[in-house]
Amino acid sequence: MTLLMLFSGIRNALAKDELGLEIMQISLPTTLALAADPIASLIDTAFIGHIGPVELAAVGVSIAIFNQVSKIAIIPLVSVTTSLVAEEDAADKLQTQPSEKEMLIKVSPVNEEIKLEVEEQTNEADPECSSSPSNIEIVAKLGHDKSYIPSASSAIVIGGVLGVLQTLFLIFTARPILNYMGLDSNSPMLKPAQQYLILRSFGAPAVILSMAIQGVFRGIKDTRTPLYATIMGDVTNIILDPILMFIFRLGVSGAAIAHIISQYLISLMLLWSLMKQVVLLPPSIRDFQFEKILKNGFLLLVKVAAVTFCVTLSASLAARQGPTTMAAFQICLQIWMATSLLADGLAVAGQAIIASAFARMDYNKVITSASRVLQLGLILGLVLSILLFSLLPLASRVFTNDMNVLRLISIGIPYVAATQPINALAFVFDGVNYGASDFTYSAYSMIMVALVSIFSLYTLSSSLGFTGIWIALSIYMSLRIFAGFWRIGTGSGPWSFLKENYARLQ
Repeated sequence: MTLLMLFSGIRNALAKDELGLEIMQISLPTTLALAADPIASLIDTAFIGHIGPVELAAVGVSIAIFNQVSKIAIIPLVSVTTSLVAEEDAADKLQTQPSEKEMLIKVSPVNEEIKLEVEEQTNEADPECSSSPSNIEIVAKLGHDKSYIPSASSAIVIGGVLGVLQTLFLIFTARPILNYMGLDSNSPMLKPAQQYLILRSFGAPAVILSMAIQGVFRGIKDTRTPLYATIMGDVTNIILDPILMFIFRLGVSGAAIAHIISQYLISLMLLWSLMKQVVLLPPSIRDFQFEKILKNGFLLLVKVAAVTFCVTLSASLAARQGPTTMAAFQICLQIWMATSLLADGLAVAGQAIIASAFARMDYNKVITSASRVLQLGLILGLVLSILLFSLLPLASRVFTNDMNVLRLISIGIPYVAATQPINALAFVFDGVNYGASDFTYSAYSMIMVALVSIFSLYTLSSSLGFTGIWIALSIYMSLRIFAGFWRIGTGSGPWSFLKENYARLQ
């Protein structure tokens, strides 16, 4: 019954009602922001390509390393922050009486200074009035239309610390990692790759900090501000690239410096905007949510590691079958993963809305929102499937002219296209589970999915080769959907209210 409830009324999935507009307002800017960075990276790559093929290959390896290391910190931090902020924002808005919010802020040292300032102004206006200013006056002086969200401050602090740690890690391990990636001391790519990676690592604090702040904005359902900041930063990067690389003749170092400047610009813009909406100085150290973020972040770190291992293993197994198979697999994999950006927007919308609804104990909104984003995910997947089936046979020639590679791509196209609805639902289910703060189940279920998928990858790749890898990846994504359906369908964990409602109806 629960599963039928999730997909009941699918004819109205595209309705422009209040919920539909809320989902669109969150998901569309998120999708555009997620797409902006890969586009800027492509333009970056085009500029670097004019320096030479060695530099292009070297930077490609360095970017891959930087992105993988960043992903380990970013995905758990952003996902946990979005859910916690959405819950706290909803709780903050429920506090309609001024005295409740005053109690939260009155012990802050900063507020004590403001209290004295208000008292001085009161005495100047009426010397005979010796009473202390009321909390309402203090709140008015603070301009306390801002939201009180402790997780926002916590995420920013943790993001900054993780960024510094990533910088130090990459600086001291750049050469060993590059050696592991196949760039030994005799490789002409080693020097430019190491140079770019070390310089780029100085931008790690800005990258992780900006993503942490984006998690806060997602939690308060403001995805336009991150979009504007990302576009401004990426445009700055594109403008600075040719200036630093060719006019100042800094080469790959110029590309790295341009990227660093753009990332710090994005961080500063986001931080400035956030300060206008959220109180970033909690009354005391006890109000920070470090324990919650770190505990749930660790659980999601386990999940990210399992996901990354499955995808990396599939690429490794393809590489063992030769360069032709690897080339075809890489093209198919990039298309397969790129389309997930669209589903990520829906996942973020579902996460923010569902987390807010859970905080308000509005279970009707929870199930309605979960149903709608899953329905939209299914529709999106079907549309992508039709488009890829239609366009990929012709578009594959854009990537290569090698007939052997094209032949293998044609074998992979049906799997890439047919699994789009499965992929979309899997990513949206992640957002739904994160919205319910079901991080423990997400982590442990992903471990089980990974174990079965790893077995499938080894078994099917050895017997069916290239086709076997794609069958195994299809099984992997299908198992992720099953895990999502199982949690909601059985009404367990945070979804236990579904069983209670069903029993009441009986």
